[in-house]
Order: sequence, then C-alpha cells, then structure tokens
Amino acid sequence: MLLYRLLMTLLASRELMTRAIAGDRDALRARLGLVPAPEKQDRIWLHAASNGELASARPVIDRLTTQGRSLLITVNTDSALALAKGWALPNTHVLLAPVDLPGPTRRVIRNWGVTAHITLESDLWPQRILDTPGPVLVLGGRLTERSAKGWQRFKPMVARVMGKLGFLSAQDPDSARRFAQFGLPTGAQGPIFDLKALYTPPTDSPSDDLQAAFARADTWLAASTHEGEDAIVLQAHLQTLKQRPDLRLILAPRHPKRADAVAAMIVEHGLSLARRSTGDDPNGTQVYLADTFGEMHLWYALAGVTFVAGSLTDRGGHTPYEPAAFGSAILHGPDTANFRAAYQRLEHANAARMCPDADSISAALMQLKTAQDQVAMGQAAKQALRQEADFEQLMHDITKTLNA
Repeated sequence: MLLYRLLMTLLASRELMTRAIAGDRDALRARLGLVPAPEKQDRIWLHAASNGELASARPVIDRLTTQGRSLLITVNTDSALALAKGWALPNTHVLLAPVDLPGPTRRVIRNWGVTAHITLESDLWPQRILDTPGPVLVLGGRLTERSAKGWQRFKPMVARVMGKLGFLSAQDPDSARRFAQFGLPTGAQGPIFDLKALYTPPTDSPSDDLQAAFARADTWLAASTHEGEDAIVLQAHLQTLKQRPDLRLILAPRHPKRADAVAAMIVEHGLSLARRSTGDDPNGTQVYLADTFGEMHLWYALAGVTFVAGSLTDRGGHTPYEPAAFGSAILHGPDTANFRAAYQRLEHANAARMCPDADSISAALMQLKTAQDQVAMGQAAKQALRQEADFEQLMHDITKTLNA
C-alpha cells in the first residue's frame, strides 16, 4: 500500500499543480476532499470515470433516487461533471473525485456521511474501497489482460481490495474470471452485465433547424475522436466527397478543448467548416464541428452512419451501444479492447465494419450510401447488442447488498 500511495502522490501532484496555476479553486478543493456537505445525512458514494460510464449507469442512479437514497456522485473529468450536474437529480450532489490518498478520501467519507460505495467498470480505487465503512459494489466490472498484468505488481493490496467487495457484476466472462483469480469471494460474484447495454436515448431530439440541415442518409458522424484520428477521418471524407458530393460530416472530438486545433485541421484540408460552439449556420458546410459537451445524442440521431473513434489509436475504442440505440450503422477501427465482447457480437452478426484507415472508411461510406442499407445495419447492431441479463435482478442484488 505504501508504494501505491507514493505513486498516487507523484501522479496527483502534477494535476493539482496545474489546477492551482489555473486558479481552478473549486476543482482543487474537490480533489483534496475539502468540499463540505450542505447537510448531514447518510449517502451512497457512486463513482464514474467519465461521460460514457456515467450515462450507462443512469438507470441504476434513477432507481436508487426513486428508492429515496441520497447520492454523492464523483467523476474524473470536467465534461462528466457538467453532464451529471445537468441532470439535476433529487437528493444528489456531484463533485470531481478526490485524489485516492488517505487524507482526501477520508475527508469525503467523513464530511459527506458515506455509508456505501458503488464504482463502475474499471475505476477501482483501493484507498476509497478500503476506507468505505459499509458495502462496496462494482457494476459492469472490467479487467483487461493488460490491466491484470499491472495488478500483479500490487497483489497483496489487490487481494485486500477484492476481499472488501460485497458485490461485483463483471462486464464480460474474461473480466469475471480475472477478478476471481485475484481473490474476489464467490459470494460477491454477480451476473455478467454490461451497463452500457442499458443506454436509452434521451427524450430531447435535434432541433428542427438541425434536422433540416442534415439529411440522415447523407450524414456521417465521427464520434469521440482523439488526436491522430481527425486527419484520417478528414481524409476519408475528402475521398468520399469525390463520389458523394452531398455527404456531410459531423466531427465530435472526445475533448472539446482540442476544438481549435481540429478546426484548423479542417480548414487545412480545404473543407468548409461550421462550429457548434460558436453558433455557426451548419447549412451547406462539408464539416460540422460538434465541439460542445453533452450533445452526442443529437449527433447520433442525425447520422445514418457513425464511426466510433478511439479505435484508430491505442485507446481501446468507445462504446458501440449508443450509436446502436439510435440505429446508426457502425464503423470502427482495429482497437476495440475496451468493448471486445460487444464488438465480437457485432462482427458475428455482420452488424459493424472494421475500418483501419481512410481508404476503408471511405469504401464503407460508399457501400452504405442508401438509407435502406444504413437502417438494416443499424437495426442489426441494435439486436446484436440486446442485453440478455435481467436489470430487475441486478437491482435486486444491488439493493440486497446495500441493505446488508
């Protein structure tokens, strides 16, 4: 545990210094566990790394609040913070997560009256798990082969963490096996359940102006691009425009802070540009830069085809569940480690296409140029990713563990 705390101190110091230099006092106080609770009451501390994990847990969060439970939701990113605050949920407070060291963690537990902890997917933080006074649950737990190798260096600490868990529903069978190998008690092993399969589209739709500007069959989305992927996407768009001159691209960077650099790249490629953040008119432009927070569902709704990014680099790929929920035909790159089981199901159902470069993306866009082809592939993806596990049973297990 001493080595872990030393490493955490070194890693956290850089971020805390950056926040301090930027004058971001609110974030700094949250990361140090210095934000006081507005009132004294017992709370469940629910943690999600970022937007995708948080959105996938919304059905669970809604059910917990319906049960009358008070929540403290923590996240790792500013975008997820904005998303959770935007929900304005009852009996719920939202903060950036504290650094996983004894001082910040124990201050949060003490100040906010934490009685239980729920964490999502792969974001298991040893200090807060071990310090939580009540039950600890992991939902959609994911442990890749690469992460498991890293855990080997901290085997005694990991064994303590596994012993503390009261319930873990793994995202896939391989993760379930790895958690068990690290000592997860048999009694804590829940059903295989991928929370992202619970995703349902928000009720708000794109505005009439947006729907008028983007014909779905002639619009494709590059969702959550990272550095190194935008140039490939833009090259694919340029190639396809030669044969489909009316094709529109909605380019949504994973991190909007990259928007200026991406905008410059679009102009360098000789493409006309409109930006969401500045209120530009999207009509007639070849690329619409979706550089805002919390609006990805609008772009899925407008796009007949979605390229799921994070898959052309070594990021492991992003969720296919969200575009599938909108019936958008799915393209992706070769790196899908974060959702291997889901992409395998899509591959077996011929419900997605792997595109490793600009040429293959362009070829897929040419093959999926009709609304009929896009709808058929999008519906196939929706069916392939249908959740087989029972949500009601999952909530029963969660409630039972929390009440133990």
